[in-house]
Amino acid sequence: MPKRDDVLAWSVLTDVTTRIEKKRIVPVYSAEVKALHQKKQRLQGFMMPLDPGETQRHFLLSSVPLTCAFCTPGGPESMVEVRTKVPVKYSLGAVVVEGTFHVLPSDPFGFYYRFTDAVGVK
Repeated sequence: MPKRDDVLAWSVLTDVTTRIEKKRIVPVYSAEVKALHQKKQRLQGFMMPLDPGETQRHFLLSSVPLTCAFCTPGGPESMVEVRTKVPVKYSLGAVVVEGTFHVLPSDPFGFYYRFTDAVGVK
């Protein structure tokens, strides 16, 4: 993935630990990650479509490409749920999205992070 200085680093997002709370595994975020909550952010990653189609409005953004045989898939700390304002064209290459970033301490689907009102960025 091409390096960009204008995006949030995945290393910040993956620096999370977990604990058991009421028989559930819950994330424990650093102060740096908590400070990102509900702020406008940019993130670069690889699209994992949740629906068929050439354009996507709801997808996962992953730190590694799905097509890489040498990349090990990460856990929920290495994926971000994305909901966009307008459809984003599907790409096998890296994409950048910008939107409101949410830190999710107890998401029912197990996500740690989400973008809302996101748009694709060149």
